[in-house]
Amino acid sequence: MRKIAVPLAAAALALGPTACGAGSGGGPDDDTLVVGATAVPAGEVLDHIKKHLADKEGLKLEVKEFTDYVLPNTALQEGSLDANLYQNAPFLDNFNKTKGTDLVSVTDAYLPPMGAYSKRVKDPSDIKTGATVAVPNESTNEGRALKLLAAKGLIELKKDAGVTASPADITANPKKLTFKELEPAQLPRSLDDVDLAVINSNYALDAGLDPAKDAVLLESVKGNEYANVLAVKKGNEDDPRVKKLAKLLTSPEVRKFIQEKYKGAVLPVTGG
Repeated sequence: MRKIAVPLAAAALALGPTACGAGSGGGPDDDTLVVGATAVPAGEVLDHIKKHLADKEGLKLEVKEFTDYVLPNTALQEGSLDANLYQNAPFLDNFNKTKGTDLVSVTDAYLPPMGAYSKRVKDPSDIKTGATVAVPNESTNEGRALKLLAAKGLIELKKDAGVTASPADITANPKKLTFKELEPAQLPRSLDDVDLAVINSNYALDAGLDPAKDAVLLESVKGNEYANVLAVKKGNEDDPRVKKLAKLLTSPEVRKFIQEKYKGAVLPVTGG
């Protein structure tokens, strides 16, 4: 799939979609949709919608930025948020399974391809035997990172290694790579200390890295299951405000914004 404290909201979403507005702290008549997001690219995409498109749809939008991958879901489950945008479906499914939450995806929004970056090598063939590779320490993102390395021929994984694959699932490691597991947000800062770091695009972009230009390895778009999704608490999928945001996220206008702003570093996956 970043660190602010989120207060526990009082049973807001337990009352159904009509109570979602309570998450913004504006009272029962407040129809503002409060959406949690990491700063890049989710926050930027939502900010563009807020400034240029939301009024036309009659949507009041408030964006709250987070710096980790746990609190946006915790806040959504508790009711401090009405929706969030930052995670992919495998991460969301695993979060529900391990945390006992009931969050659901409303729509795919865009794909931020995961990449491997380095200050020491420019090409995969330059990776030396015994190189140190930093990977996310969160299960689904670590699995995603290892799948990228496997797809590029650097390692082999067990055939049944799923989205939560770990180094224990590596069956072949011809270059004898050593893996260093780090908090996802710390990975860009590890580039001075490791040979290669596999970094989620939001953190790469935040650190001034361009996945399309700077990545030594980059995920393929074809068949990629890691598109970021707009998520809500189960039962709120039909909230009119959520439907308006989902429509805008998949609109030609947002598709154009993503293409022009990120130039291949973030890819639209829906819309005309």
